[in-house]
Amino acid sequence: MMPEKTIISSESSNSSPLNPSSTRIICHVCNKQFSQYTCPRCNFRYCSLPCYKSHSVQCTESFMRDNVNDELKQVRSDDQTKRKMLEILKRFHEEEEEDDGGIDSITDDEGLSLPEEIIQKIMNGDEVSLDDLSLEERKGFQRALASGELSKMIQPWDPWWLLASARTINLGLGGTQLVQCVEDEEETTVVSEIPRGPDTPLISLSKLTSTNPSPLLPIHLIDIAYSYCFTLRIYNGEWQSDSLGAATMVLTVSSVLGHNGQPETIKEVLSFCLEQTCSSAYKNLGGGLKFGLNLVDDVICFLSLGSGAMVCLLGDLQRLILGAIKEVKSSSGRDLKKKLKLAERKVFYMMCWVNEQNSEVWEALEPSVRAEKNSVVELNDYRGFPEMKKKDQFRKGGGVVIEEIE
Repeated sequence: MMPEKTIISSESSNSSPLNPSSTRIICHVCNKQFSQYTCPRCNFRYCSLPCYKSHSVQCTESFMRDNVNDELKQVRSDDQTKRKMLEILKRFHEEEEEDDGGIDSITDDEGLSLPEEIIQKIMNGDEVSLDDLSLEERKGFQRALASGELSKMIQPWDPWWLLASARTINLGLGGTQLVQCVEDEEETTVVSEIPRGPDTPLISLSKLTSTNPSPLLPIHLIDIAYSYCFTLRIYNGEWQSDSLGAATMVLTVSSVLGHNGQPETIKEVLSFCLEQTCSSAYKNLGGGLKFGLNLVDDVICFLSLGSGAMVCLLGDLQRLILGAIKEVKSSSGRDLKKKLKLAERKVFYMMCWVNEQNSEVWEALEPSVRAEKNSVVELNDYRGFPEMKKKDQFRKGGGVVIEEIE
């Protein structure tokens, strides 16, 4: 450390917080001003923020890096997330070995390679931070992230409603699961492929409300199921990683949950949902007519599975929304929180209603949805997907009004 320069003040008799001592040290950087601060890492004396930043780049970067690492240590991912990330990294390494025939490095498109010690950390399941990478390696990682190359390494998610186990869902009278998984202490816990039903028995509609259920509930269920399938496919099945973002997406796509809509026909439901799916907001996420029609097939699949699968769907959606409510900050998201709570109540009511329906309801609804989907396909084949505009966002009764432009 350089020797400290001092100046003896002429007003030595007045000592105060503003003039703490008759002897004051000159800033070691500019050598012009009195130093008022000391670097927490190297005890270097400085007078201002510019002098602090310029006193030692290595010192300031090290200080900031330690702060960032301390914050990152507070973020604790669960074992399942760590295991998935490790599988992705291992698969990436194996693919690079097959393509390049090398075993000592992972390279990107510009020939940049990862040191063998970093690869070893990855294979051992140890944490790797950006500080382990050189400047060029960081740039390569950021390019791969921006171009979507990292997304290609994520294994596509198989929707649970398309699995064979979805056709054998058995729920009790209250909608709860009849069979519960028992954890064996000596074996790894197996996570069920199917979302669990409600944790507590559902309430009878007659006890929940004195009014008769709306005859439009089957139509509204199609809207809610579509928004759920849309969100889970966009999130690759991992809505838990961003409950608030996933719930916001549900509210955007669903007329019933997010826009207080009361659609009266299946055509109204599909028109609104497909319009949202084809909007510019979801263009970069894979949205479009083809994706939307696949989601209609998902809804048809749920109708074929029956009440059990739809209770599991609504139970999972309820947990998604409840998770989002916990994430909303009360100070800045009061309106959003109110909207989410209203949506959660609608989902719970719908779940109670679905649990009391017999298979005849779904057997009658499924061909109607399929017919509307076929009409959209035929119209698209004939003259392309019609442009749509909203005449008025909602009717007086809440239904969405969409007029096709000839």
